[in-house]
Amino acid sequence: MISLRQHAVSLVAVFLALAVGVILGSGLLSDTLVSGLRDDKDDLNAQLQEQYERANRLDARLSAADGFEATIAPRVVRDELRDRTVLVVTTPDTDPGDLDATVRTVEAAGGRITARLALTDTFLDVSAGDLLRSTVAQVVPAGVQLNTGAVDPGSLAGDLLGAVLLVDPATGDTRGTPEERVLTLNTLRSGGFVTYEDGAVEPAQATVVVTGERAATDEQSAAGGNRGALLARFAAAVDTRGAGTVLAGRPGAATGSGPIAVVRADAALSSAVSTVDDLDRESGRITTVLALREQLDGGSGRYGTGPAAAAVTVGSAAR
Repeated sequence: MISLRQHAVSLVAVFLALAVGVILGSGLLSDTLVSGLRDDKDDLNAQLQEQYERANRLDARLSAADGFEATIAPRVVRDELRDRTVLVVTTPDTDPGDLDATVRTVEAAGGRITARLALTDTFLDVSAGDLLRSTVAQVVPAGVQLNTGAVDPGSLAGDLLGAVLLVDPATGDTRGTPEERVLTLNTLRSGGFVTYEDGAVEPAQATVVVTGERAATDEQSAAGGNRGALLARFAAAVDTRGAGTVLAGRPGAATGSGPIAVVRADAALSSAVSTVDDLDRESGRITTVLALREQLDGGSGRYGTGPAAAAVTVGSAAR
């Protein structure tokens, strides 16, 4: 018969054996786990290095492609805008390098820039909409009738500026007098809505609106969405007054509530205004010139690599 003391000793022995087993097992498991984690870390580091090197190779190839396109650009666009005049409009987020490169490409195509007009933050500020609307109403030249469908500030301002800065595509005649043109521009500049270089401003045949990359802070703000819509409607209103308009910008402008995205989401706007979403690349600048020529010939398109782009460039296969 087993005594209580023997039973107690047996239980102690069992628990002691379990404890020793757990300790030994834990040590072995811990070493195995740590070793496995080290191996995983080494694998991830190797994969990260591989992707980093791949990204560098792709960047190098992209830079080489830009260099090649910059070299051949004058040949590609030669005479595409020969004897054509172009109005250039910019926004506060326009990249100066994009603007300069676009102007050079337009000039390489034989086009002549008649004026550079910069829209300000105040112009695109929704809270200044009523002031912009009233300012436009004060300076409409006597011989200009604004479109009845232009009711929002962007459309009204685009209609007015298109009327005084673009020639009638049907007749080639200017609208209003030089004095009325200067009064209109000076009034808008005095109100803080636009800036431009002093000197002779001649009416043009077509327009390129150069925008940038929509600010990240605009992504989820109502103000950001309104700015994109205002610029989109401005470009569309300008288009009705001339022989064609191209809205060109960086990739961000084609996403969310960016102006290019707004144009592409509206069938009526996208059928009138051409859009280019890769102006930060040499290919986008070439496309902007080709799109201007297409506009002058009565066509339109959505070009680039962003959302809702129909083709990479003019004349290429649909995406």
